[in-house]
Amino acid sequence: MKEIKITKEISGGRLDKIVSRYLDKAPKGFVYKMLRKKNIVLNDHKAQGKELLKEGDCIRLYLADETIEKFRSTTKKSYEIKTENGPDPAEEYIVFEDENPIAFNKPSGMLSQKAGKEDRSMNDLLIGHLAKTDAFGKETAESSDMKGFYTPGISNRLDRNTSGLILAGKNLNASRELNNALKERRIDKYYLCLVKGKITKKETIDGFLVKDERSNKVKILKRGTDQKAARILTAYEPLAGTEEITLLQVELITGKSHQIRAHLASIGHPLLGDPKYGEPEANKKIREKYGLKRQALHAYKIFFREMNGTLSYLNGREIKAPVPEDLAKICKEIPELSDRKSIIRN
Repeated sequence: MKEIKITKEISGGRLDKIVSRYLDKAPKGFVYKMLRKKNIVLNDHKAQGKELLKEGDCIRLYLADETIEKFRSTTKKSYEIKTENGPDPAEEYIVFEDENPIAFNKPSGMLSQKAGKEDRSMNDLLIGHLAKTDAFGKETAESSDMKGFYTPGISNRLDRNTSGLILAGKNLNASRELNNALKERRIDKYYLCLVKGKITKKETIDGFLVKDERSNKVKILKRGTDQKAARILTAYEPLAGTEEITLLQVELITGKSHQIRAHLASIGHPLLGDPKYGEPEANKKIREKYGLKRQALHAYKIFFREMNGTLSYLNGREIKAPVPEDLAKICKEIPELSDRKSIIRN
């Protein structure tokens, strides 16, 4: 007999899915057959499999050790946990945290998720922070019975050289709701960007985006003639500017890779410093004057519009990430921003 005790981190998951992750080599039919025969029970009662698990629940598998070994992989998906002595490296990036979600202000140059073994990413900082603070305990994370049930991970990604807000759930329920809310566009995302030229009117632009996987670039079409094209909507509002530079607040109504960068470039207002979609001469000028070495794009605000379940208490709240110094330095020279310092506070 084997017991699986449900911790907060995996509470909210369905019984059949938790068992299937534990017996990851077992056919689904086997799991349901064992449920029907009461060889797998929940809190000593017969279960159907669709029950949502609560912290403290107990699953018992009345199966022979040989059967369990047969249907379990010898190695389970896990992750590296670093809990060295000394300061928590994630602390300097945290802008909001409670028992469920956490929000980081990702710096430019850091990956959201690692691409190679030696990379340092926000996802690694998240996992290390949760282990170090025991929000997702080292014992839980390294238990052979728990591996693969729930791995903490960030809920949204930003390009390496885009700074700003990264969200993550500290438990399965919070992570699931964040992921669903982002997918269903129930969290509004706002960006600040510096673009070439003068923009004076608030506008929403429409288009179709097609990605070239080989070049990792996208192109914007006015019509969706390409079957792979995805419709995109980008809303922007000028906050301040000169004849040469405009600071925009951009709302992503849809959220596609490189959407803001390519969409604004398509209307003649590319982001300053953008090596892929920007204008080389404008980029050179801004680099020489201010030392800017990346696209002037910062994910600075999110608004929780329609959250459910575990995160419903966040409805109507917003989180902001201070603008990094490389962008703030440029913004401070725009005259109209002298009375709106809250936008670029550090």
